[in-house]
Amino acid sequence: MNKLILAVFFVVICSYFSNPISSAEASRHHKSHVSKTHHFKSHSRSHHQTASWYGPRFHGKRTANGERFNMYAMTAAHKTLPLSSYVEVTNLKNHRSIIVRINDRGPYHGKRAIDLSYAAAKELGIKGIGPVQITPL
Repeated sequence: MNKLILAVFFVVICSYFSNPISSAEASRHHKSHVSKTHHFKSHSRSHHQTASWYGPRFHGKRTANGERFNMYAMTAAHKTLPLSSYVEVTNLKNHRSIIVRINDRGPYHGKRAIDLSYAAAKELGIKGIGPVQITPL
């Protein structure tokens, strides 16, 4: 029981001091302070792309950047964007937007542009695949 309490305490403390979503959202509101490199600009597209999601089958397995995949984190897989970069993903059906961190490579099915974690897809309202706009931050 003490180990469980210690583990929960550790996770809470770590998430408090290193919450990537908060800093990404703050940078979105201050776009003048966000430096966009040439590499990011080449990925900006205005046409519709398709998103899918992945979850239980990969939960706990290693991602491309070496961390363990957490289906409840706001992360995504993309084929070419730099690992640990942030993107804003907008569901074009309901206009919900979220910010996710790219921590894996993929998707490897069809012509999908991004694989969202379960939590990210749920937040956007995507149950299978859906049309999205991806904006690198």
